[in-house]
Amino acid sequence: MPTLTHFGADQAARPPDAERFAAAALPTEEEEVWRYSRIDDLDLDRYRPATGSGGAAGSPVADILRTVGARSGTIVMTNGGVAESHLDEGLAAKGVRLEIADPAGADWAPPEVDDAFVTLNAAFAAQPVLLDVPAGVVVEQPIVVATWIDGDGTIVFPRLVVRAGEQSQVTVLEYAASADIDALVIPVTELHVAPAANVRHVSVQDLGRRMWQLGYVTSRVERDGFLESAAVALGGDYARLRTDARVVGQGASSNLLAVYFGTGTQMHDFRTLQDHNAPRTTSDLLFKGAVGDESSSVYTGLIRVRPGASGTNAFQTNRNLVLSQGAHAESVPNLEIEENDVRCSHASAIGPVDEEQRYYLESRGIPTDVAERLIVLGFFDEIIDRTAIAALRPLLRDAVVTKLESAKR
Repeated sequence: MPTLTHFGADQAARPPDAERFAAAALPTEEEEVWRYSRIDDLDLDRYRPATGSGGAAGSPVADILRTVGARSGTIVMTNGGVAESHLDEGLAAKGVRLEIADPAGADWAPPEVDDAFVTLNAAFAAQPVLLDVPAGVVVEQPIVVATWIDGDGTIVFPRLVVRAGEQSQVTVLEYAASADIDALVIPVTELHVAPAANVRHVSVQDLGRRMWQLGYVTSRVERDGFLESAAVALGGDYARLRTDARVVGQGASSNLLAVYFGTGTQMHDFRTLQDHNAPRTTSDLLFKGAVGDESSSVYTGLIRVRPGASGTNAFQTNRNLVLSQGAHAESVPNLEIEENDVRCSHASAIGPVDEEQRYYLESRGIPTDVAERLIVLGFFDEIIDRTAIAALRPLLRDAVVTKLESAKR
């Protein structure tokens, strides 16, 4: 059974959530939702909650903030504590809130999901971030919520709740990075999209090579609302992200995108749910990944169409490039349909760089390594070009090139 004693008596947990976690069993690789994972290697006793001290100056967070440029609001968290906070005064006057909330308040009940680590986050997320956009308010520039971790042997619990009111618009960037440390991060993000609201969410993790991530993103899109949530996974030793996307109002749409690239012995692990519970809803998932050296990736996804969700359009596509003999990718798409009059499809592919594409480029005098770089960039560009924050796109392309070059060393 999991315990909290090794976290230290000075670390205050919220009792109900702590009790729920203590009563739960940690997951194992025998469970379907953890199949192919490395969860059996996790030893919670190695970590202690971070103290929330330090700054992010000179870290990659500062580079990201410069790259994004003009922002409507910013919160930078260092080791779980606030290092920087800013919100445009004009938006604040319109009722927009970007703030640290009371973790014991009614708004911070944990998501209803059977996941021990979400419960652990609920028990220990000391400074959760709330972004509340009132009805009708359009936030022109992105809101950035960044996390920097440099405490070796620590565990950090980022928590973000985004509430977009009816007919509002907002773009949110979550960025997580760390020093070269052995630490664990358990982020939980909730996206609530009210009727006819438009939310674009981008998460980028560039954690150190010894970091573990056990992440969870849940979203709820109401009538005629639109959500596009994109994930970019570059770092970590073992980095997992579970995404539960629920479309619950007629005409609601939810798009899920992901780019991931593993080198060395990294493992990127994605689990998704596209849950349709209203008529004439749409979801479209496109995840693309590459693995080199001895790295691995896992994707398992489920499209669920519940009774009454007639007219659903749901699509799920996962494609993977395997760049070396020692690399490995798993892809398991699934459908669960309980209604007629729907259009649903899933597709997955795992394979090396296309030899015909490479030959075509080489036959025109392009060196082999340049040809491969162009092919891999073209493979990812379909998603990078859709990233909601245009200023990030060159940075993401550079990151792909860096990973590709690293895989060849």
